[in-house]
Amino acid sequence: MGVREGGTALFGDPGASSASIRCFGVLVVLLFGIWEAKTQSEFETSSVYLWKTGPWGRCMGDECGPGGIQTRAVWCAHVEGWTTLPTNCKQTERPENQQNCFRVCDWHKELYDWQLGSWNQCQPVISRNLEKPVECIKGEEGIQLRDVTCVQKSNGVSAEDVICEYFEPKPRLEQACLIPCRQDCIVAEFSPWSECSKTCGKGLQHRTRHIVAPPQFGGSACPNLTEFQICHSPPCTTEESMYSLNVGPWSTCSMPHSRHIRQARKRGKNKEKEKDREKGVRDPEARELIKKKRNRNRQSRQENKYWDIQIGYQTRQVTCTHRNGKTAALSFCQQDKLPITFQSCVIIKECQVSEWSEWSSCSKTCFDMSSPKGNRTRTRTIKQFPIGSESECPELEETEQCSSQGDGVAPCITYGWRTTEWTECRVDPLLSQQDKRRGNQTALCGGGIQTREVYCVHANENLLSYLNTLKEKEESQSQSKSKSSAAPLLSITFEITASKPVSRQLCTGPIPSTTQLCHIPCPTECEVSAWTAWGPCTYESCDDQQAKKGFKLRKRSITNEPTGGTGGTGNCPHLLEAIPCEEPSCYDWRIVKLEECIPDNEKQCGPGTQVPEVVCINSDGEEVDRQLCRDAIYPIPIVCEVPCPKDCVLSMWSGWSSCSHTCSGKTTEGKQMRSRSILAYAGEGGVQCPNSSALLEARSCNEHPCTVYHWQTGPWGQCIEDVSVSTFNSSTNWNGEATCAVGMQTRKVICVRVNVGQVGPKKCPESLRPETVRPCLLPCRKDCIVTPYSDWTLCSSSCQEGDITVKKQSRHRVIIQLPANGGRDCPDTLYEEKECEASPVCYTYRWKTHKWRRCQLVPWYVRQDSPGAQETCGPGLQARAITCRRQDGGPSDISECLKYAGPLPPLTQACQIPCQDDCQFTSWSKFSSCNGDCGAVRTRKRSLVGKSKKRDKCKNSQLYPLIETQFCPCDKYNAQPVGNWSDCILPEGKVEVLLGMKVQGDIKECGQGYRYQAMACYDQNSRLVETSRCNSHGYIEEACIIPCPSDCKLSEWSNWSRCSKSCGSGVKVRSKWLREKPYNGGRPCPKLDHVNQAQVYEVVPCHSDCNQYIWITEPWSVCKVTNVDLKENCGEGVQTRKVRCMQNTVDGPSDTVEDYLCDPEEMPLGARRCILPCPEDCVMSEWGQWSRCFLPCNGSNVRERSTELLRQPDEGKACPASTETEPCSLNKNCYHYDYNVTDWSTCQLSEKAVCGNGIKTRMLDCVRSDGKSVDLRYCEELSLEKTWQMNTSCVVECPVNCQLSDWSSWSECSQTCGLTGKMIRRRTVNQPFQGDGRPCPSQIEQFKPCPVKPCYRWQYGHWAECKVEDAQCGEGTRVRNISCVVYDGSNEDVGKIVDDEFCGEIEPTVDNNKKMVLEETCTLPCPGDCYLKEWSEWSLCQLTCVNGEDLGFGGIQVRSRAVIIQELENQHLCPEQALETRSCNDGQCHEYKWMASPWKGSSRTVWCQRTDGLNVTGGCVVMRQPDADRSCNPPCNQPHSYCSETRTCGCEEGYTEVMSSDGTLEECTLIPVVVIPTTEDKKGDVKTSRAVNPTQPSSNQSGRGRTWFLQPFGPDGRLKTWVYGVAAGAFVLLIFIVSMIYLACKKPKKPQRRQNNRLKPLTLAYDGDADM
Repeated sequence: MGVREGGTALFGDPGASSASIRCFGVLVVLLFGIWEAKTQSEFETSSVYLWKTGPWGRCMGDECGPGGIQTRAVWCAHVEGWTTLPTNCKQTERPENQQNCFRVCDWHKELYDWQLGSWNQCQPVISRNLEKPVECIKGEEGIQLRDVTCVQKSNGVSAEDVICEYFEPKPRLEQACLIPCRQDCIVAEFSPWSECSKTCGKGLQHRTRHIVAPPQFGGSACPNLTEFQICHSPPCTTEESMYSLNVGPWSTCSMPHSRHIRQARKRGKNKEKEKDREKGVRDPEARELIKKKRNRNRQSRQENKYWDIQIGYQTRQVTCTHRNGKTAALSFCQQDKLPITFQSCVIIKECQVSEWSEWSSCSKTCFDMSSPKGNRTRTRTIKQFPIGSESECPELEETEQCSSQGDGVAPCITYGWRTTEWTECRVDPLLSQQDKRRGNQTALCGGGIQTREVYCVHANENLLSYLNTLKEKEESQSQSKSKSSAAPLLSITFEITASKPVSRQLCTGPIPSTTQLCHIPCPTECEVSAWTAWGPCTYESCDDQQAKKGFKLRKRSITNEPTGGTGGTGNCPHLLEAIPCEEPSCYDWRIVKLEECIPDNEKQCGPGTQVPEVVCINSDGEEVDRQLCRDAIYPIPIVCEVPCPKDCVLSMWSGWSSCSHTCSGKTTEGKQMRSRSILAYAGEGGVQCPNSSALLEARSCNEHPCTVYHWQTGPWGQCIEDVSVSTFNSSTNWNGEATCAVGMQTRKVICVRVNVGQVGPKKCPESLRPETVRPCLLPCRKDCIVTPYSDWTLCSSSCQEGDITVKKQSRHRVIIQLPANGGRDCPDTLYEEKECEASPVCYTYRWKTHKWRRCQLVPWYVRQDSPGAQETCGPGLQARAITCRRQDGGPSDISECLKYAGPLPPLTQACQIPCQDDCQFTSWSKFSSCNGDCGAVRTRKRSLVGKSKKRDKCKNSQLYPLIETQFCPCDKYNAQPVGNWSDCILPEGKVEVLLGMKVQGDIKECGQGYRYQAMACYDQNSRLVETSRCNSHGYIEEACIIPCPSDCKLSEWSNWSRCSKSCGSGVKVRSKWLREKPYNGGRPCPKLDHVNQAQVYEVVPCHSDCNQYIWITEPWSVCKVTNVDLKENCGEGVQTRKVRCMQNTVDGPSDTVEDYLCDPEEMPLGARRCILPCPEDCVMSEWGQWSRCFLPCNGSNVRERSTELLRQPDEGKACPASTETEPCSLNKNCYHYDYNVTDWSTCQLSEKAVCGNGIKTRMLDCVRSDGKSVDLRYCEELSLEKTWQMNTSCVVECPVNCQLSDWSSWSECSQTCGLTGKMIRRRTVNQPFQGDGRPCPSQIEQFKPCPVKPCYRWQYGHWAECKVEDAQCGEGTRVRNISCVVYDGSNEDVGKIVDDEFCGEIEPTVDNNKKMVLEETCTLPCPGDCYLKEWSEWSLCQLTCVNGEDLGFGGIQVRSRAVIIQELENQHLCPEQALETRSCNDGQCHEYKWMASPWKGSSRTVWCQRTDGLNVTGGCVVMRQPDADRSCNPPCNQPHSYCSETRTCGCEEGYTEVMSSDGTLEECTLIPVVVIPTTEDKKGDVKTSRAVNPTQPSSNQSGRGRTWFLQPFGPDGRLKTWVYGVAAGAFVLLIFIVSMIYLACKKPKKPQRRQNNRLKPLTLAYDGDADM
């Protein structure tokens, strides 16, 4: 319709309507297609492209808390994973890339935390439909879950997990768990059968058992705990009563009806009026007294507000019961007196307490990271005490942790250790007992020990004072802001002074060490070289030659500077000696050599002169400029002679010998000699040889007198401050040491003549005088530094009980730096004490009991129906008030008595208003005293009161005794020793000082002491009593010896041996011998030599000067011709010379010594062949020295020597060659040289040192290529490289003795009473032993028994049987008493009963329970009743375990009640048996195993047993139960057969089995024996034959031969026992045969020679024990 109208309106042409409709349809279809295509493309886009998001980033923001913002990445991705443009994804579905969050800060850690929920029940993981194993081994795996949430600590409101995850990962939400195997109920064995329930006729007897372990984890329920059986007794003679009087339970206590109360009040008022009338007649004083008494009673009633005691009544039913449990009329129960059915009682009131008070302030007002929590408490008070209620009052005080944090909270005081300055280093504690240096300890050095004190101080005292100052500044600044000149905060300083000491208990950290090793530098001695030779006569000073005085000088130098001591060269001996002389000169000419002899007048031979070659030298022998010798006399040419042919030829003069004396005196004169020898005699016409005296020449030497002078220096004096030097201050460093000033030192210098003494200073060379003044260090003054006094120790603020002794308080201070170098001295007093102010005397509190109120009866309307009841008399209850009083009688708060006054007195008691017929007595008096007579009697009495005196029944002394007697105890005591002996204890203050020297570290407790054993005193009944009863002070004392430790004793060091080499580097040794082993914990011996175990060696290298001893040769003698030709004295001959070994000195060879001291290989020849030239022969001089071989020695080099022509030969005769050569051969005439270094010496200490820093040395040696040591100069001339270090530092470990603290005070006794109490005292190791020091004794702890004191305790007696008064069954009471028992303190001692007065001071508790239960209700079953037995004891605490390993389910205990049946007909009325379980802590793993008895025939007993030996039912795995029966099937009925363990039939011994085809036994046949054939039966030569059918009887009945049949296998297929026996016998026989063959064939061994071991040449044995 609308379309059509639209069409008309649009086109307007009615004729074109159909076409327009068609066109419009096409248009609609086209639009729909486009829309569908667009929709499809949009769908495809949305399904192909998806938004992806990254993780949220960290929460960012300016402030902590919920105002933060976090972002994440968001991008568009294709489903295949690649990223694309965001426009491809739907914008409407774009996830947020930003969100609000909680920005966590560090301080949130204190506000938020994870809250862990409890684990839920363990759920199985394995599916239930899976097949379970037949036998459960451990259990089933499961999983359990819990809730974990992040919460605010303050209110528990949950927060986002990210807050807590910021500090700590989220705890796990699930964990694996175990569902244990089912545990069936386990019960114990049955008890023995009870007696028969009836003494006559047919009855029942029963037996019961209890539960050992309850069923758990779905285990089967417990079996019946009771078994019963019928029993028969003799038939009954009288008829049995079928009815019993049954008493029911008491009803709840109820108040009397109010109407009756009013009636009672009326009666009371009438009585009061009557009393008032009586009182009216009394005087006013009496009325005043009555008034005061009423006020007191009223006050006591007010004070009794805590106990609102109301007395009511309760009733019970009495019924007559038939055996079948049915109730019958009372008339069936015939009884004269019926049980009473009413009684007075106290209305039960529960405890009422007030509301909680406010929390107290936190006990910790400061902040401390180590323990940030303090405590706060709140309390409540009791408003109404419980009366008659079982439940106690709840806790009246509650404590919880609290913390003080925030900006305003100051940090807590912390404590730390401080130490004093180390004391001086001391060496003497390290000395051994035998060390001789103990007598003189002044110069000891090396390693030592120093100590210091340790004290406790406020560690952050300065910080706290700074914070307080800061707080005060801030407050002052806030008050006066206008002041702009306030100091900046950082400028606040505090004086750093020594903190005052506090109690040592406040410091909890490790205590700093109080001892340490230290080192005192040892002074090294001054070492000087040998003296040089005396120099020439020279001026005292060559610069000033005006003085004509001259000196000959000799010098020595310092080879090792001294250190330590006073230091400097002042400790060295004098280095210069002088001899006055004439004609001094500073410079002189020295002849180096003489030139050739030149004959005079240019002749060829004859007299001539030799010109000397000279150099100018100074007084030290050093070559100087020739101009300096211009004043010296120049040497003139020397006369000489050149021999002409046929003249006598003499050799050159030898060198001058060394001077015979070093100086000249009256008896001594120095001489030098030189000589020459005849080389050739003169011929005819020639100049003849001189006589022998002309061949020797002598001259004087060392003509100076023997008066030697030198300067001698005294020690340097004390360093005195030099005021003139003011430039130095405290920052000056001098030789690396801080010094405060420079001072001056002086010393004395004198001139000394050797061997005479002091002479005038002019005798010594003035210019060489040593200095007498030098500058020195003035060390800084050190004042004594002392801590401030500690605070006064606290006086006890608590009150004092009993004997008040005056207490003292003290304070102390500690020296932390001792004075030095003239500093301020320490104060005299370091400890002060004063008396405490008197403490208040303690109040003691007691319960004051007021008078009992009147006896309150059960209301008459309740009692009136009871037969024999009277209205105004009978049993009732009465109450009384109690108040709290101080000991002085003043009132006090009830809470004080609850704390200090012990248990409450009873508030109610049963009372009796006597009826007219009742007997009334006074109370019993006290027992009369015993007079000490053994066996005497003591009595107590009572008497009748009032009308009772006249009644006959009251006078019956059997029913109503008036006197009771009791035997007095016989006091006989005997003492017995108990326990072990104590350690050996020295008397207090006894210290044995070893060797009379009180040296720190040597003081050990030893000597005679005492040991103690406790004595116990027993009375005649073996009860423990006070030891004073036995006239004993509690101990046996016995003298004992604590042996003193004895150190290892060695001999003194021997002298050093000689150097092992006479030339070069060797070793020298010294040793110590063991004299005595250590014992009793003395110092061990050092590690001894492993070869000779009794010696300690010390080896050091030594160096022998190779030129110390030298061979000295005299000139060769004249050649003595062997073939003497009288015409001519010439030809071959022999010449000799003297060769001597002499000691070499600076001045030359001095004394002749033994030849062995010189090197024998180097010894020159003493004789040689020679040729004496004839007059016409050429004469040559002696050969000169060989020239040196050039290195290396390889054989290609040569060396040569030369000679000079002394006399020309006649014509025609030639002279021999003037030079001679020879090749340089290695190790013959040519040598290589190299350095060699020795081994290190042992660590060398100073003679004054025991240990510490030492030095190890080694030597450098020059070694020739043939291995011989030579003088070092050979290597030095070659300039060989030295790369070795000759000295190195080393450390000898110090023998530090173990240092122990003093014994502590004896501890309190470990037991307050009993036999086993011990007192202990301890000591600690202050310094562990080190090195070879004395080890620590093993006894760090000593014990001493305490004096024996009897222990007392309250103990229950056994419950009496349940009694129902005046009835046969029902609810009754049972009672028990409480006794004081004495015991010896052990758990095993059950105790012996003593008088109650011994437990008077003990709080009345039994098993730590203050509530004493001496009476309780019980039920006595009626005949025929079925009832539950009493609870069994609690079982052992048992854990859930697998293979002995606890599964962690905790321990469990169980107890049970069994059912007892008295009549079979009443079984349907029986209650169910009961069990109770409880968790426990001290559980054990118990296992259950099958046990079996030995077989008896085919049966045995099999039972289940717990590991502790208890036989049980249940607990063992049924599948593993051993067989109890092993009978065979079919049974073994054949003769001589039996059933074996394998349930198969076998045959008895001597019989063999005959088996059927199906494997069963057919019969047992006798095993045949072998028969030896007789001579009668010749055919019986076959020893064995096997029967074809052994079951058939043998056809040979003659008995001469018998068949035999052996069966090695049994019916079960196993070898029989006899087979094993035969095999074993055969094996043993084979071994025996082989052994005999071996012994027969073996060669005999030669007898061994006895070796004579040489005995070691030691008189002292040392076995190398560990104690060395």
